[in-house]
Amino acid sequence: MAAAAAFVPQACRAHVSLGRALLGPRRREALDRRVEALTEGRSKAVEAAIAERRRIERDLHDGAQQRLVSLAMALGMARQKLEGSPGGDPEVERATELVGEAHEEAKRALAEIRDLIRGIHPAVLTDRGLDAAVSALAHRSPVPTSVVVDLDERPPEAAEITAYFVIAEALANVAKHSGASEARVLARRERGAVGGEDRRDLLVVEVGDDGVGGADPAGAGLKGLADRAVVLDGRLTVESPAGGPTRVRAELPWEERGDG
Repeated sequence: MAAAAAFVPQACRAHVSLGRALLGPRRREALDRRVEALTEGRSKAVEAAIAERRRIERDLHDGAQQRLVSLAMALGMARQKLEGSPGGDPEVERATELVGEAHEEAKRALAEIRDLIRGIHPAVLTDRGLDAAVSALAHRSPVPTSVVVDLDERPPEAAEITAYFVIAEALANVAKHSGASEARVLARRERGAVGGEDRRDLLVVEVGDDGVGGADPAGAGLKGLADRAVVLDGRLTVESPAGGPTRVRAELPWEERGDG
């Protein structure tokens, strides 16, 4: 014990000296440059992903969706003409039935592609911001949902898109699994810290419900949302005890690290 008492402080001092030598000013500067390069690369990757989603949304909206609209209109007119023709011919009746089925299928495909477009990159989010986009989500939700968006300005695009998809996925989970009678959505700007960093402005979104609880943060949907938040140096937390209520909260930096 006496030998250890004499040796341990010396070993600690040697360890400190070695650490200082290895992490001298040049080494720290190199690490800082590396962190900046990685941060910039990540930001460019996020921007590229956003641009690609916009391109896909535009191609679907201006291409496939418009062709489906034209097809549905043509089938609708053919259906009306066949239904207005004199009856009694089995072939005409069969053709009328087939055209009617094709018309209904085209309308279902059109509805699905519209939902797909909203899931890729909703135009209302780009055009009118988070408040309008979330209000549209709440309006379509089968669970009555209140919305409070308290933002003095629009957040950065990456944070805004991530916040939208957090809310969209959380509301989808409420509708599918919670058994809730009501839900609430809140989005606001707060001052706080994520991951032990200095306090900074955050875009905070919360989705809560009065359902049965028991949501699994490790499930595919919530895990995917947590990964989205981490990419932006944010975090996602889930409080969902058995019996409820459930609260999903995302904290996303308002600005990228290193921005003004």
